[in-house]
Amino acid sequence: MHKLLPILLILLTSCENRRTDQALVFWCSNNAGEIAFAKEFTERWQKQRPDKPLRYQPIPEGQSSEEIILASVVGKTTPDIYANLWQGLVEMYAKAKVLVPLDTLKGFREFLNTRCDSSMIAEITSSDGHIYQVPWKVNPIMTVCNTRALNGLQAAKPPYTYSAYLEAGRQFKQDKNGDGYTDQWLGYTEVKPIWYQRLFNFYPLYLAASNGAPLIVKNRAVFNNPYAVEVFRFLQDLYKYDYFAKERLSATRDPFLAQTIATQFTGPWTVGFLEKFKDPGFAYGTFAMPVPDRHQGPVYTYGDPKNIVIFNTCRDPQAAWEFIRTLVDPPGDLRLMELTGQFPRRKNLDTDPYFAGFLQKNPLLMPFARQTRYIKGVDNCEVIVEVFDIISQEYEACVIYNKKTPEDAIRDAAQAVDVLLGN
Repeated sequence: MHKLLPILLILLTSCENRRTDQALVFWCSNNAGEIAFAKEFTERWQKQRPDKPLRYQPIPEGQSSEEIILASVVGKTTPDIYANLWQGLVEMYAKAKVLVPLDTLKGFREFLNTRCDSSMIAEITSSDGHIYQVPWKVNPIMTVCNTRALNGLQAAKPPYTYSAYLEAGRQFKQDKNGDGYTDQWLGYTEVKPIWYQRLFNFYPLYLAASNGAPLIVKNRAVFNNPYAVEVFRFLQDLYKYDYFAKERLSATRDPFLAQTIATQFTGPWTVGFLEKFKDPGFAYGTFAMPVPDRHQGPVYTYGDPKNIVIFNTCRDPQAAWEFIRTLVDPPGDLRLMELTGQFPRRKNLDTDPYFAGFLQKNPLLMPFARQTRYIKGVDNCEVIVEVFDIISQEYEACVIYNKKTPEDAIRDAAQAVDVLLGN
């Protein structure tokens, strides 16, 4: 997608804005829970601020929301507000100068300081010192385990270190049909060399192992380190010993619920699905990502952050911010949790009395709420997609096909990223 950036920049100077009405336009995600959220808050705004008309619209259908946003930027048909932008794309759009620097709007900084801690603010601050995104929602990636199946294993119960997880894989792996092929695995994670799949296997494990370390610092790759090497080796062993399935598990039923696999790396959206479709007596628990045996301290993970931006085609950025503020104040955050099962990115979520009632009613979500204290997004790098693409290619060679050592694969990935970054 980033290869289109030069074209995008040229077209930005020549395209006409085809918006003709005066209402602010708010694009939301097109899943049912977020559509209900957008509808509710838009209607409330219309009643409270009839002088600032606003309408919501689910993002138009396409192969991906990222492609739709890029096309709208090129054609200058962007919405005023978009609430679902992956954090990793913000820097690219900020450098293309198509986003409003929110810290120039009245009340933004003060509000942000009440909602976010300093590390979160640092993470979303652009390389030019401005902030172009409102931290909104997160879905921490954790290890969900079939506790009934795993508790029967010897000395291999969650939460897991690498050695305990590998031992669980050894004990759980089975050939139930007696045909010489494994048909029951410890887990499964996508093997395709698609960059965003690394956000749900390599990257959360890297953050867990390294206490939340970055991949890029000062425009240089910094992940050629023992943590990344260990993660590659750990994942390589899972496939080498057939503890993880290499083939796509496309059975008619979810493999976790069917007990074809006993663990999965996933986010809080899974809870609603499992509760709806699980068999009677099926029991599961949620734990931190596996870590190196010597690990100490809290376990970080990838938070899968989606944030809110205002595009520079907006005629009234201050009014747009005032509306966004209603989405991310405590009542807005609580409603997001109630309607979507996703979590707001705010400090002390798990201990804030305002949200205690929801978490008491939904105890299966509490592990994810606690995990929000220890999450990371991605580094502010305008070519972060290409960075993950490079890592993904080496992941395939090393982890899946065992054609490279972890040391060589990580070294080669870091060198390629440095070339990408102009070093």
